[in-house]
Amino acid sequence: MTATHHDVREPDLEAVFQATIDADQRIEPRDWMPDDYRRTLIRQIAQHAHSEIIGMQPEGNWITRAPSLRRKAILLAKVQDEAGHGMYLYAAAETLGVDREELTEKLISATQKYSSIFNYPTPSYADVGVIGWLVDGAAICNQVPLCRCSYGPYARAMVRICKEESFHQRQGYELLLAMVNGTPEQQAMVQESVDRWWWPSLMMFGPADGDSPNTQQSMAWNIKRHTNDELRQRFVDMSVPQAEALGVTLPDPDLRWNPERQAHDFGEPDWSEFTAVIAGSGPANTQRLAHRRRAHENGAWVREAAQAYAEKHS
Repeated sequence: MTATHHDVREPDLEAVFQATIDADQRIEPRDWMPDDYRRTLIRQIAQHAHSEIIGMQPEGNWITRAPSLRRKAILLAKVQDEAGHGMYLYAAAETLGVDREELTEKLISATQKYSSIFNYPTPSYADVGVIGWLVDGAAICNQVPLCRCSYGPYARAMVRICKEESFHQRQGYELLLAMVNGTPEQQAMVQESVDRWWWPSLMMFGPADGDSPNTQQSMAWNIKRHTNDELRQRFVDMSVPQAEALGVTLPDPDLRWNPERQAHDFGEPDWSEFTAVIAGSGPANTQRLAHRRRAHENGAWVREAAQAYAEKHS
C-alpha cells in the first residue's frame, strides 16, 4: 500500500509507513517516508557508494604488476565490478532526491565518509588475495542482510552486488591457496598480509553496539537486520576455519572457541585507530582522496561534452 495522495493527513501517512515497516514490506521512492528515514538512507547508501569507488584504488594499484595475464584479467574484472557497484548505489541514492554530482562533491571534499578499510595501503601482492578473502568476506556479512532492507531500490541493488562480492571473495581465496602452496617466501607474504588486514577487517563492521549512534534506529526501520557486534561475531566464526585451511594464523592471542556460546571469543580491535582513520588520519586517507579528486577533475571535459550533447538533442 502506498501513500502518495496529497489529501491524506501527515499522521495517517506516518501510520501507513509504520504499518509497511511492521509488515516487513518495502518502502518505494514515491511512498511517503519520514525525513529522518530518508536522511539515514542517503547517508548509508552514499557511504556505501563512495566505498565502492574509493575501493577500486587499493587493488587497481596492482593491475599492471600482477604476475600473469590471467591474474591481471581477474583483477581488472574485479575493479570494474566495484565501479559498477558504485554506479548502482549512486542510482539508488538518487531515488531519494539527491544528486550524484552533489554526493561526489561531498566525497572529494571529505564531508561524507567511506569505509575505513580503504585507507590502508597495499604494499604486497598478497594483499590482493587477503582483501578478497577478508575485506570482501566482511562486506558479504554486512551486505547480505541488506538484500532485505526496507527500502526497495537499495535492497534490489544489493542482490546483484552480493552475488558479485561472493565471487570476489572466492577469487581472493583461490589466489591465497595458490600462494600458500607455493614457496616459503610466498607463504610468509600471505601471513604478513593477514597480520596487517585482520584487525582493520573487524573494524569494518563499525563501532561496538554501545558506541554505535545509528544502529538502533536503523534496525527499528528494518534498514539493518543485525547489530555491528552480531555481524562481527559471524565474520570471525566464518573466518577461523578458512584460516586453518589456508594454514595461516590470525593475529589475535585471545581468539579461541567457546563451547558454552558455540562461538569464538576474540580480542578487542583498537578503536582509537578506527576513530583516527574515520577522522581522516589513516595511512592512505590523503592519497585516496587526492587520487579521486584528480580523477574527477580530469573527467570534467567528458561530463561537459555529455551535457552539451544531451542539450543539443533535447
